[in-house]
Amino acid sequence: MKRRLLAGYLGVAVLVLVLLEIPLAISYARAERQSLTDKVQRDAVALSSLVEDSLEQGTPVPARVRRIARDYGVDTGARVLVTDDRGRRLVDSAPNGTTDFSSRPEIVSALNGEIATGTRSSRTLATDLLYVAVPVASSGVVHGAIRISYPTSAVDARNHRYWTVLAVIAAVVLAVAAMVAAILARWVTRPLDHLERAAEAVGSGNLHARATIEGPPEVRRLAETFNAMASELDVLLRSQDAFVADASHQLRTPLAALRLRLENLEPEFTAPVKDDLQGALREVERLSALVDGLLTLARADRAHSAPSSIPLGPLVEERVGAWSALAAESDVQFHLELEPGVLALATPGRVEQVLDNLLANAIDASPVGATITVSTRADDGWVELHVTDEGHGLSESERSRAFDRFWQGYEGGDGFGLGLAIARRLTTADGGDVQLRAGTPSGLDSVVRLHRG
Repeated sequence: MKRRLLAGYLGVAVLVLVLLEIPLAISYARAERQSLTDKVQRDAVALSSLVEDSLEQGTPVPARVRRIARDYGVDTGARVLVTDDRGRRLVDSAPNGTTDFSSRPEIVSALNGEIATGTRSSRTLATDLLYVAVPVASSGVVHGAIRISYPTSAVDARNHRYWTVLAVIAAVVLAVAAMVAAILARWVTRPLDHLERAAEAVGSGNLHARATIEGPPEVRRLAETFNAMASELDVLLRSQDAFVADASHQLRTPLAALRLRLENLEPEFTAPVKDDLQGALREVERLSALVDGLLTLARADRAHSAPSSIPLGPLVEERVGAWSALAAESDVQFHLELEPGVLALATPGRVEQVLDNLLANAIDASPVGATITVSTRADDGWVELHVTDEGHGLSESERSRAFDRFWQGYEGGDGFGLGLAIARRLTTADGGDVQLRAGTPSGLDSVVRLHRG
C-alpha cells in the first residue's frame, strides 16, 4: 500500500508539473521568437531610412550605408539584403552569387508595401533562419525592400537552456514531493501495518493483541473499532471456554456417579439383568468419551501455535510402540518406512495427538491380519506423515465429509466422529493440513502435511 500511495503522490506531482511547465516553456519560446522578430524588424526599418533617399533618386547606395550593413551582419550574424523596386540586389552583407530576388515571397510582399516575417530552413547554412522584409517607401511609393535574415540558433539555445532549467526545477520538485509523499505514506500506512499485525495475531489465537491508535482520523476509528471487536471476541471465547469447562465438569460428575451406582448394583442382579447392566455401563462410558472429545475439540479451537523443529522418526516409533498392544489384540501389525533425519515444524505435543487419532482410526478400519504402514517423507519444503491401512477405505464423497464433526464413515465404530476434526484443527493451526487419499489397491491413506523444520 505504501508503494501505491507513493506512486499516486508522485503521479499527481508529475501531472501538475507537466500541466504547468510545458505551457510555460512553449509560451517562453514564442515570446523569445516574437522578441527577436520585433528587434530585427526595428533594425530593418532603421536601415530602410538610411537608403530611402538613394532608392528614391535612383543613385547608388552610399558606401557608408554599405559599411553599416556589413558591420551589422558581422556583429549579429545576420544577413542584410537591399533590393530595388524590381527585386534586384543593391546591397548584400553576405553575397552568394544571386542578384535577382524578385521571386522570393518575402521580397514580393515587401515590394507590395507589406511587412513580411517568418522562418525558413537554409540548406546552405544548415540551420533555420528568421527573416523580416520591409518596404523602402516614401510618399506612398515603394522604391525597394530590405530583408534581414537572422539565425534562430541563439534563440533556440536560450530555449534549450530554459527547458533545462525547467527540467532541473521539476527534478527538485519531484525529489521534494517524493520525500513528502514518503512521510505521508508512512504516516498513513504505519497504523495500518500495526492493525494488520494485530489482526494476524488475533487470527492466530492471541486475543490480547491490540492495534495502535494513531494516524489519520479514519484509521484511528478503524483501529478503535478493531480493538473493541477483539475485546468482545475475547470475552465471548472466554465465556465459551468457561461454559465448556463447567459443562464438562457438571456432566462428568453425574456420569461418574451413575457408573459407580451401576457397578454397585451389578452383584445384586441375575445374569439376564447383568447383560442389560453391562450395556448401560458401556453407554455411560460412551457418554464420558463424548464429553472428553467435545472438551478436546473446544481446546483445539483455541489452541495457540508455537511451532518448533521436531524429529518425526523417534516420535512415530514411540507412538506406534504405544499402540502396538492394542493392534495386536485386533491381530493387526505395523510396518514402518521412516526417512532418517526428517524434521517438521509443529507445536510440541500436537503431532502425537494427531498421530494417535489416525492410528486409532486405522486399527478400527483394518481387518484381521492386516498391516498398517506408517511412513515419513520430505519434499519441496514439506514433510508428509502417512498412515495407510488395508481396510475398505472411503469413497471420494466420504473423504470430503470425513473432517465434519460427528461424521462417521463406516458402521460399527465406537467413536463419535470428532477425531479427524480435532486432527485437522491442530494441524492447520501450525500451517499444515490433514488429507485423506485412496489407498493402493484399497484402504485409506491418511496424510499429515507440515512445513519442513
